[in-house]
Amino acid sequence: MSSLRKIYRVAILICLLFPILAIAQSAEGTSVWLIPIRGEIAPSTTVFIRREARKALAQGAQYLIFEIDTFGGRVDATLQITSFITSITNARTIAWITPSETSVGVSWSAGAIIAFSCQDIYMAPGTSVGAAAPVLAGPEGTTAAGEKTVAAVRSQMAALAERNGHPVGIGLAMVDFDIELWEVIISGETKAVTSDELLRMERDGGAAGIQRVGIISERGKLLSLTAGEALHLGLITDLLDDRESLLATIGDGVLLTESSPSAADAFVSFLTSGMVQGILILLGLVLIFLELQSPGFGIPGVAGIMAFLLVFGSSALLGRVDSLEIILFLLGLGLLAVEIFVLPGFGVVGISGILLIGVSLVLSMQDFVLPRFDWEWQVLGRNALVVFMSFIASVVGIVIIALAGPKIRMFDRLMLKAAITGTAGGPDPDSPAMKAYEASHPAGTTYSAQSGMASEDEEVFLALVGKFGVTDSVLRPSGRALIDGKIYTVEADGEFVEEGKDITVTRVRGNRIIVRRV
Repeated sequence: MSSLRKIYRVAILICLLFPILAIAQSAEGTSVWLIPIRGEIAPSTTVFIRREARKALAQGAQYLIFEIDTFGGRVDATLQITSFITSITNARTIAWITPSETSVGVSWSAGAIIAFSCQDIYMAPGTSVGAAAPVLAGPEGTTAAGEKTVAAVRSQMAALAERNGHPVGIGLAMVDFDIELWEVIISGETKAVTSDELLRMERDGGAAGIQRVGIISERGKLLSLTAGEALHLGLITDLLDDRESLLATIGDGVLLTESSPSAADAFVSFLTSGMVQGILILLGLVLIFLELQSPGFGIPGVAGIMAFLLVFGSSALLGRVDSLEIILFLLGLGLLAVEIFVLPGFGVVGISGILLIGVSLVLSMQDFVLPRFDWEWQVLGRNALVVFMSFIASVVGIVIIALAGPKIRMFDRLMLKAAITGTAGGPDPDSPAMKAYEASHPAGTTYSAQSGMASEDEEVFLALVGKFGVTDSVLRPSGRALIDGKIYTVEADGEFVEEGKDITVTRVRGNRIIVRRV
């Protein structure tokens, strides 16, 4: 019996507290977050919007206002942003097209698509929206995208308009050049419909109740609307002068939180731009080359690794780097190292390593592996061009450093500038000093590396001159060779000789048997 009393008491207490909590919550005001979308739409913009919106929703935001002022940007980033905004269900989304200090207040191209993804659209006087057709950027400027890309963006625009109650015809006319848009009056209400939709409505028997006012957008042109036109055609909810007017439409007691890109966002955006990524790849390759030319492991190697870490690290922050890119890059470096330090010459292994490194760098700049749409092919082509030009520039830089490096004082500690004039077996036989010595001494004598004086002929070695043999090891340039059934230590004459190759003895200098490949 006592337990039942306790349950009743708890139930009564909850019933009394619930209205109090509800009143307290309403007294706190309406939570509104404002997230700016300004400048070019890039992958870093997607990351910023997702992070700030998720933070706002986690803190109980009831309204998300996206303040738009942009001329457009990348199609892939735009579609990712619209997909994320439409997935928000526990807060109302508002597009607010307004001028900023550095722009004139436009929501063109990608900005128009993002505006359509919001449930409500408001505009400030003097702003405009539209011209959302996807284009391809090339060496000769921008060109219209293919039908496959246009169809994908057109269907996305229509889906966004249907979902949020915006005029579908206006969205289609902003994307597709082939759409003809009419202004009509139906039952006293002004609407914007496509010519195909208008003909279908008139054919179905509604011609008597339809009044044609005029063509809004002809075929072959993209639709752009001023704020007044957008209000007249029913695209936007209202025309508002400033942010305070917008907040007043939400209600009293608005608690506004304004997001803004941080210095880290600006830095990541800078690092992930095409030009900077190309420069980092160029520096990484050149610095790795300098490290290979210097003894031990020093500053060039560390700097080269840092350059590639910035390339992959900045892309990883945008969610574009997975294990595939890292594995390909490390595998490419491994193949390149094997080609340089283990295998002779430069062949399939080295080329494969370079290709794998290039592929990993290209994939790190995009969030797909195999392109499906025209705009994905465009992104792939741009990224491949950035990597290819970086490779070409690095080759040019390496050649310049190799040729001019010995003459530049800053490379004194990185490059070997001393000339080798001899070995432990004696001086270089082709050096001017050795040629002068041979000219002043009778043939059949050798040079003593210890005394610098002529000594008696070494009949065993001299007898080998002109004879043939087979290398018993790789000559780099020294190694072993089988001559007359006996193994000798020999030295290749300025070339690399593999094992098992036929050689001939060209001359003898002291204890050096100099050979060349037959």
